[in-house]
Amino acid sequence: MKAIVQDTYGPPDVLELRDIDKPEIAEGEVLVRVHAAGVNPGDWAIMRGLPYIAPPVYGLRKPKNAVRGTDVAGTVEAAGTGVRRFQPGKEVFGWCSELGGAFAEYASVSEEALAPKPTNLTFEQAAAVPMAGFIALQALRDHGNVRAGQKVLINGASGGIGTFAVCRSPRHSAQR
Repeated sequence: MKAIVQDTYGPPDVLELRDIDKPEIAEGEVLVRVHAAGVNPGDWAIMRGLPYIAPPVYGLRKPKNAVRGTDVAGTVEAAGTGVRRFQPGKEVFGWCSELGGAFAEYASVSEEALAPKPTNLTFEQAAAVPMAGFIALQALRDHGNVRAGQKVLINGASGGIGTFAVCRSPRHSAQR
């Protein structure tokens, strides 16, 4: 299969399109045929080996996983043992581990890191949601304990996380 890979940390010119083996799936993992992958600042930082305290997680001298990319959307190709929620043919979106893998034709993804792709979203739209959308949800709902009817000030909402944090439903947007 084709993938965008890197053998060393550095600027974008360390990335290369190459043929590599299709990933194998372990227990609790799903093989996703990638239709779209999102690019976010975390992918850039990992490609560069930043921050300098992170390489023990991602690989000291070179990346542990040569394939970059976190946010993914595609179709389930195969399900590992123990996978209950997704069967082949199901459209999904989510994120690969912190080690990456989405910038390829196929990605091995934990079942827990996936959700069914909403039918009203394209694969490209769905691939833009996982990391930024999940962090915004976690910040507001889980850490901020924000509930329906409360108001919140989002300061600096120009990036992906902030954009998701300030999104409103069409009903609320009409009341501006």
